[in-house]
Amino acid sequence: MISAGDFRNGVTFEEDGNVLQVVEFQHVKPGKGAAFVRTKTKNVITGAVIEKSYNPTAKFPTAFIERKDMEYSYSDSGLYYFMDQETYDMVPINESDLGDNFKFVKENMICKILSYKGNVFGVEPPTFVELAVTQTDPGFAGNTATNATKPATLETGAEIRVPLFINEGDMVRIDTRTGEYMERA
Repeated sequence: MISAGDFRNGVTFEEDGNVLQVVEFQHVKPGKGAAFVRTKTKNVITGAVIEKSYNPTAKFPTAFIERKDMEYSYSDSGLYYFMDQETYDMVPINESDLGDNFKFVKENMICKILSYKGNVFGVEPPTFVELAVTQTDPGFAGNTATNATKPATLETGAEIRVPLFINEGDMVRIDTRTGEYMERA
């Protein structure tokens, strides 16, 4: 059990059958009346963000989110298969549970599988990945003011913006949280 007075960023707890994670919190002690905790919480399964105030003495059961490293193997008709590194079991995950940043993952990459009580609800790709540029237009020097970019297609099919000096076949490092080009690899 965790009390609302002990909330910190990243803490997960259960409320009304939902698993919530604290995104922001603020202890408020008004001059008149009782203290309270103002929070912004995210439902880890649906992704909905809720702002709510709690009594600091309110208690909630702690929710333990399991994060396990698994290797992405292949996809087949809407299911993506991940292999457990210890038992070599294949775990199928629906396309709807993957998230937008999964477009930067290629086969044999290690991802974190997020589950609660055995139910998988999300996949975290590696924070930084190195991918080859398969298609981009040549850049022309002299027509730039500052930070000029051009579209590029990566080997996974994802499209990003890269600087003009990047050519087809170059390896680039991508931040999967933002989907932005970081540097040439």
